[in-house]
Amino acid sequence: MEMRLFEYALAIYQFKSFTKAAESLHIAQPSLSKQIAKLEQELDLTLFERYVNGIKLTEDGHIFIKHAEKILQMRDDLNRELLERKDGFAGELKIGCTATTGGHILPPLLSAYETKHPQVNIELVEASTKKLTEMTVSGEVDIAILSLPVDTRLHVQKILTESLYLVLPTAKKHWMSDQLYQAIQTNQKHIPIAALSDCPFILLKEGYGFRSTVMELCASGGFEPQIAYETSSMEMVQSLAANGFGITIVPEMARLHGKHKEALAFIQLDTKPTRTLVFAYRKQRYLSRNAKALMEINQATI
Repeated sequence: MEMRLFEYALAIYQFKSFTKAAESLHIAQPSLSKQIAKLEQELDLTLFERYVNGIKLTEDGHIFIKHAEKILQMRDDLNRELLERKDGFAGELKIGCTATTGGHILPPLLSAYETKHPQVNIELVEASTKKLTEMTVSGEVDIAILSLPVDTRLHVQKILTESLYLVLPTAKKHWMSDQLYQAIQTNQKHIPIAALSDCPFILLKEGYGFRSTVMELCASGGFEPQIAYETSSMEMVQSLAANGFGITIVPEMARLHGKHKEALAFIQLDTKPTRTLVFAYRKQRYLSRNAKALMEINQATI
């Protein structure tokens, strides 16, 4: 069985269409249909059920695709490992991260990395946690910086653990309880999460892992947050808080200073929650030498 037949079948499965799969493979659609028909005849089974508006895998087709993916992954991993043995540190390294986390973690790491391995071309991919997870699992990025917990299909290596802080405006607002305002004025060290149940929250949008962290903290206090605003920027949530639109929770590295210093109060919750950042990469796949070197540099600098 030729390797290209695995590629053909996988493309049809991914695009759910013979026509679109043929376009992606740069071959004629009749030729693709002929090759798959020949494959099904050779296997004496049907892989795809054809419909006017697309295709659907048969039970045998599901089994075939499952193994086809593994075979093609093994081929790609073998090619990559052998190429690295010959060329050493070269090629590219695709690193996935959210904008805020990447902005704090990556600059010193990349500086050390480029000094040691200047021949490696580094590409940064910024996206939401959900998107980064999908891209790491599919192999679109070599390694991603995520926070625990991560998808079970990924391996992890710890980067660091940091504290989380409640962020509030220092000015008195109509939605602010006397207890909460007093805590700000007296520089109280800790606040129970339950004391925030009536406050408007400013959160990251759906798909960002830290949003789930905040939702879980609120659930532990016995309430669902009243969401006033949503954004994709950790800086924006704090800017909105500084202007009195609500409260939020941020990791220590993302705390704003500068022009917001007088307008914001940062107070820990009484449970002292934390988050752990990790390098995440695919299980059962070859991890490139370039990606391993990034993790080794991080271990050497913490």
